[in-house]
Amino acid sequence: MKRGEKVVLLLMAVMVVGVMARNWWVGRGQGVRDRTIPFYTTATPALAKQGAELYRQNECRQCHSLWTVRNMMESVPAPALDGIGSLHDESWFFRYFSAKNPQEIIPSRLKPEYRMPSYASLPETDRHVLAQYMASLKVQDWYLADTRKAEYEKLTGKEYHP
Repeated sequence: MKRGEKVVLLLMAVMVVGVMARNWWVGRGQGVRDRTIPFYTTATPALAKQGAELYRQNECRQCHSLWTVRNMMESVPAPALDGIGSLHDESWFFRYFSAKNPQEIIPSRLKPEYRMPSYASLPETDRHVLAQYMASLKVQDWYLADTRKAEYEKLTGKEYHP
């Protein structure tokens, strides 16, 4: 090996050992975050099936993502719905889906074509199912603060202060 190659190899080894040491240092002791997927649902299988079907029928996926790994190249314009039920309850969702103008409840900076449409014309039972389903989409407590901050800043364009 030439001298330059040895130097590059040595630098790479130092970097790898440094990253490993940092990960060990950060991961030891208390305060270690659970590395599992933070999202879960409290929906029954029947509700999950009905809710997913309404989500598909109303083309919610055109703007929102749900239960997906996000691809940086395929971002969706509206907030992800994973964990949204930890932010609002079922009655809030029903009122939101029943509003003639949802932007009166949550103002949006999104372009008009990406703003939440009104679902007031959906049958009341469908709005109730959607509200129950959205309220069932939960997030682990340790992840909730970051979710609230991201939703607020994306929707309002203002810095979040709890």
